[in-house]
Amino acid sequence: MPPTTGGDAASSPQRHGRLAAALLSPTLIVLALIVLYPLISALRESLYRREEGLDESGFVVEGDKFVAIDNYMQAFTGEAAERFWNAFFNTTFFTIVGVTIEVVLGIAMALVMHHALRGRGIVRASILVPWAVPTAMSAVLWQWIFQADGVANEILNTQILWTTEGFQAKLAVLIADTWKTAPFVGLLVLAGLQIIPNDVYEAARVDGASGWRQFWRITLPLVRPALMVAVLFRVMDVLRIFDLPYVLIGARKHSVETLSMLAFEEANQVRYGPAATYATILFLYVAIVAYAFVKLLGADLLGEARVRNKESRMRRKAMAT
Repeated sequence: MPPTTGGDAASSPQRHGRLAAALLSPTLIVLALIVLYPLISALRESLYRREEGLDESGFVVEGDKFVAIDNYMQAFTGEAAERFWNAFFNTTFFTIVGVTIEVVLGIAMALVMHHALRGRGIVRASILVPWAVPTAMSAVLWQWIFQADGVANEILNTQILWTTEGFQAKLAVLIADTWKTAPFVGLLVLAGLQIIPNDVYEAARVDGASGWRQFWRITLPLVRPALMVAVLFRVMDVLRIFDLPYVLIGARKHSVETLSMLAFEEANQVRYGPAATYATILFLYVAIVAYAFVKLLGADLLGEARVRNKESRMRRKAMAT
């Protein structure tokens, strides 16, 4: 066999790169069609506004008019600013408060599912059932619970109007969303718990560590990668929340209107320019939060840290030999 020349070795990565590009091209084309094209279309639509009426000459004006960034200015400082900032506050409130409650309950569920001895399968199935229920169906279920003569008022012996304007509407959305999605956090944390060796806990107990100290020093740091991914997914999901408050409370409710509901309402009124503006702002909001989680808080979504650590170990081993 003839020896491999330096040119062949140098061109091997190039061939592998071309092969990888050819194999990935169908996926990239599909992503461009279903992600990039709608994004560019929404951004373009946000620069236009539907005009109807008479111009200075008395002629009827219909159709879309290019207004540049005027839709964005109207959203932040114009006539629609109050409604926009209210929707922005509601979206942020549901994200911060809801995800915090879901993380606490999800970790508790994961610990219960992990340490349950008898009936472990029944416990896990019962905890994960709410997550399998469609969001619209769970909203209808909780709407029945939060009726004036519903189960919630019967248990609390009160007459709270949960599905009307007020803080109780926010509380109803938080309860329904936590009931449905806290099991998702618990499921991912449970996957992280099951890969922790029991030897670590045995060594900690031999050293006299209490259960609370084991949780803070062993359990929480070791499940942090799975927990960060769960929090990232939940944050991105809650930032786009629409169907739960829309079905449970209703449309155009000041107390629970989110950015997704605002964009939908504007599009429903054939105001596509402002609707695209709100959708674009929401997209940027989600992108900034996701970047903060991945880069600043260390959410290893794609396992890049493990790959880098493995490559670093291989380089150190090669240098040592």
